[in-house]
Amino acid sequence: MTLPRNLVRSLTGLVIFGVMAAAITSLWMRYQVEPVTRDGKIRADTVAIAPDVAGLVTDVRVHDNERVHAGQILFVIDPSRYRLAVMQAEGQVAGDQASLAQAEREDRRDRSMSDVVATETIEQGRTHVEALRADLTQATSARDLARVNLERTLVRAPVDGTITNLNLQPGLWLAAGKPALELVYDHSLRAEGYFEETKLPAVRVGDPASIYIMGVSDEVRGHIESIAGGVEDRERTGSDSQLANVNPSFTWVRLAQRIPVRVAIDHVPAGVQLLSGQTATVVIHPRADGRTVHRSLPW
Repeated sequence: MTLPRNLVRSLTGLVIFGVMAAAITSLWMRYQVEPVTRDGKIRADTVAIAPDVAGLVTDVRVHDNERVHAGQILFVIDPSRYRLAVMQAEGQVAGDQASLAQAEREDRRDRSMSDVVATETIEQGRTHVEALRADLTQATSARDLARVNLERTLVRAPVDGTITNLNLQPGLWLAAGKPALELVYDHSLRAEGYFEETKLPAVRVGDPASIYIMGVSDEVRGHIESIAGGVEDRERTGSDSQLANVNPSFTWVRLAQRIPVRVAIDHVPAGVQLLSGQTATVVIHPRADGRTVHRSLPW
């Protein structure tokens, strides 16, 4: 027994409509409800490397994109004048030590002959000793500072990382505190997903997360480390930033604000290279602990 052609067409239409409705519902849940965002980035902190002393660069000991370790020498500032400063400061310390020793001997002699030497002379000798001790302390501090400056002519990496965008060459004169190169801090590597605010009720600190780098199918695993405490209010500008300048007109379509969510990286598959600035998709896996969040419609 064959079904009427109209009935077959109707059933086929219902099946197709049902499949389309299921697909649309699945896509809606995936991209509008579930905590998933394709707006993610791999991020890392950068450290600006600047010399603590001024001078000519005499030696550059690293190359662009080279991995370095904390304490490794990156480049050298000409140490000649700083060695001379140390020698001068050491000479000053030696002279002050000699003057103090002589003054202390004279002070002990005067005090041992208090019946002959005037009291005023003894007090002046004691004051002179104290003044020379203060001079010696100052000279010692200047010597120690000169030694520190000499040591700082060797500019070292403060953390483990990767040298990036290196343009430093020998012969360049650098001022103290002027950044000479950038170091990408390896241990700060993380993912940041920018989630729509409508999805935040399903996002909690500690939830596991999957990170997919653009062009790479392997899953990078991590967990939510923190959620941003706030984002810029673009309605507050200029000197009136304390008062919201709200546009009174209402639009029917409102775009949800995106909130940065920091994801710590727990496991990177072998062969997958993470670089700061890569585009990523971040998928959060909410923990099933009975916690229920009631959401409102996005309009």
